Amino acid sequence: MSPDRGSRAHQREQTRLTLLRESRRLFAQHGYGGVSLSRIVTAAAVTKGALYHHFEGKTALFRAVLEEVQTEVGQTVALAAEAHDDPWRRLTTGCRAFLTAATAPDVRRIMLVDGPAVLGWSTWRAQDEAASARRLTEVLVALVDTGVLTPRPVAPLAHLLSGAMNEAALWLADSDDPRDLEDVWAALSLMLESLRAPWPREGGLGHARAG
Repeated sequence: MSPDRGSRAHQREQTRLTLLRESRRLFAQHGYGGVSLSRIVTAAAVTKGALYHHFEGKTALFRAVLEEVQTEVGQTVALAAEAHDDPWRRLTTGCRAFLTAATAPDVRRIMLVDGPAVLGWSTWRAQDEAASARRLTEVLVALVDTGVLTPRPVAPLAHLLSGAMNEAALWLADSDDPRDLEDVWAALSLMLESLRAPWPREGGLGHARAG
């Protein structure tokens, strides 16, 4: 690649990153409906033509921002969970890390409020699966297969836990009482404990179905 072409490619990537950064800030502050394309390009100091070079429109730009937010949350959860070798500790640590990460105001607004409303449930859920829900399913399968959890189909359990944590995160994000996180965690811990097998099984194979 020639120096000129490399410089242009770098400039295009910087423009894309600037659009993502500024639109994320505006979406977090004002919501999807409160932000126009004109406001985004003004904040990013680019033309609408430059925006359309990278994104088909505001919805496509929001989808990219949402994917970025979901990926960051998923990475935060994975980093916290993978610090432990024990599958049960990975589950509980990951769940708590999600609650903490998802209650950040910008994450809540973009990922939990506007995400499903703007993109539709199916698209939002598919992106959520790619970012973090898949890891939750993998941990649950490991817990069933090792006998820590009572044998059961994992897919409905993963969806129930994911939905409960998303709803809890929405509620926590509107709370001004820092004690509420501990109360939510205490309730979620009881839910998780209720899933544990009363005794370890010989061989530990639960043959969980993920789907």
